[in-house]
Amino acid sequence: MRRRTAPRRIPALPLGLGLAALLLLSLLCGVALGAAGIGWADVLRFLWAGLTGGTVHAHDAAPYTIVWEIRLPRVLLAAVVGAGLAAVGVAVQAMVRNALADPFVLGISSGAAVGANAVILLGALAGLGVWALSVSAFASALAAMALVYAVARSPHGLTPLRLILTGTALAYGFEVVTTVMVFGAARGEAARSAMMWLLGSLGGATWAQVPLAAVTVAAGWAWLRRRAEALNALAMGDETAASLGVPPPRLRRELFLVTAAVTGTVVAVSGAIGFVGLMVPHVVRMLVGADHRRVLAVAPLAGAVLLVWADVLSRLLLAPAELPVGVITAVVGVPAFLLLMRRGGYAFGGC
Repeated sequence: MRRRTAPRRIPALPLGLGLAALLLLSLLCGVALGAAGIGWADVLRFLWAGLTGGTVHAHDAAPYTIVWEIRLPRVLLAAVVGAGLAAVGVAVQAMVRNALADPFVLGISSGAAVGANAVILLGALAGLGVWALSVSAFASALAAMALVYAVARSPHGLTPLRLILTGTALAYGFEVVTTVMVFGAARGEAARSAMMWLLGSLGGATWAQVPLAAVTVAAGWAWLRRRAEALNALAMGDETAASLGVPPPRLRRELFLVTAAVTGTVVAVSGAIGFVGLMVPHVVRMLVGADHRRVLAVAPLAGAVLLVWADVLSRLLLAPAELPVGVITAVVGVPAFLLLMRRGGYAFGGC
């Protein structure tokens, strides 16, 4: 009988450096590509002017605004959101020890959708202006987080099964509320905008959103990296983790708070972009192994690259109209993920 050989792993350092270089190239392409044709030389000139505080000619004001005020914050936010979703996906899968888990399994994104649709469809928080959508989505995400925590908590802490069941059940409830709001919308365009947000969109990205999202994702990633060894223990089961000196209830509670904060932040600025947090962690494990120290070093870079290109495709395929980014991540990600799974030799949580 032919023995199955273990899959070859790629060293995390060179893979991470390669992805970092690819990310820089992807960001540049994301700024240069779009419905409005702007030459590469002009793009580089506008970026240099923006970075150094230089001036541009009056007749270049329109393309400069497109490059510096519209495309650049959009691609940067796409990278931040992709990195955050990938990192949180790794953490959630370890927290609940479920291969089907992603950042949205806790019901937080569905809760955020209620707040976002209250702004889009009902005009709530209109006094906040351009911040109304993000503030309402984030506030409702925090409310959903508190509700999930209160319901899922037991005398034994937050157990994986209770977290998944509670998050899934409440997500269905939030989705019902969202559906009723969409069907009850008086304006068809408002309903279309709501559906666009539900499938994910970076069309409203601004410079003001980038720093907050970047700081939140960076802080969450740094905490997860520091707890990578504990995640390795938790992924092997609560009894094993406890025998290694890692208290599962406390760690799971901390993971819940960190992942909820990051998820709520990225969903508030980008909508519910699916599949990134599910697919990227598994693909990275196939490449570098199951050690969370390596996975968390590579997954955010892979998620950032994926979402930058997904956003580029969403702008180009039906230009000048846009597709939801979540549609692109699913269309591209599903077949790619299935092809990788056919390679064999991969077991969730294994080496």
